[in-house]
Amino acid sequence: MLNPIYILIGLTVLISAYAWSRQELMDSWIMQPYVMARSPGQWYRLLTSGFLHADWAHLLFNMFAFYSFSPVVLETLKAGFGDGPGLALFLLLYLGGIIISDLPTYFQHRDDRGYRSLGASGGVSSVLFASILLFPVNNNGGGIIIFPIPFPIQPFLFGFLYLAYSWYMGRRRGDNINHDAHFYGALYGVVLLLALIPAAGPVFIQQIGAFVQSKL
Repeated sequence: MLNPIYILIGLTVLISAYAWSRQELMDSWIMQPYVMARSPGQWYRLLTSGFLHADWAHLLFNMFAFYSFSPVVLETLKAGFGDGPGLALFLLLYLGGIIISDLPTYFQHRDDRGYRSLGASGGVSSVLFASILLFPVNNNGGGIIIFPIPFPIQPFLFGFLYLAYSWYMGRRRGDNINHDAHFYGALYGVVLLLALIPAAGPVFIQQIGAFVQSKL
């Protein structure tokens, strides 16, 4: 059976690369809140924009992060719910994260004629934070390396810093990155996983507590 993670990555790479040479596809699939608010049947852009990227750097960063953290989440869901339902829930996590994370952006920019957004960051953040909720502490080597932080950091510490940074930059709006999609995608991933596996919450707290105790 083909690995669904590889299929999603392959589709995203192929569609993104194809859209760079087909402006009509880019224009019809990118999230454009102004157009969506005024044209019936344009809500599909919430999903299709997640298969588009601005350039190779944007694409490779998102796909590498997705590849790095998605296997543990997929295997956890399959172990808890079965292969078929587990895969369906994983797709709900990733594809749902792409859609849900862009809804606040849509309502914020629906009267902004020039605003456009693309990328799988919301879905990647959903998967990343689901993995952090499941495995908040990594004792091998003192943590994990997550770009752009150049030293090992515990997943739960990275998660807190990432949320704070995304929230701050989303309010500041000082660059062309949709930080709100990162923030709301992360929250969606946490909420959905807790709804599916409520025991993950107490275990998350216990693991962090044990880590802090070990450092005192």
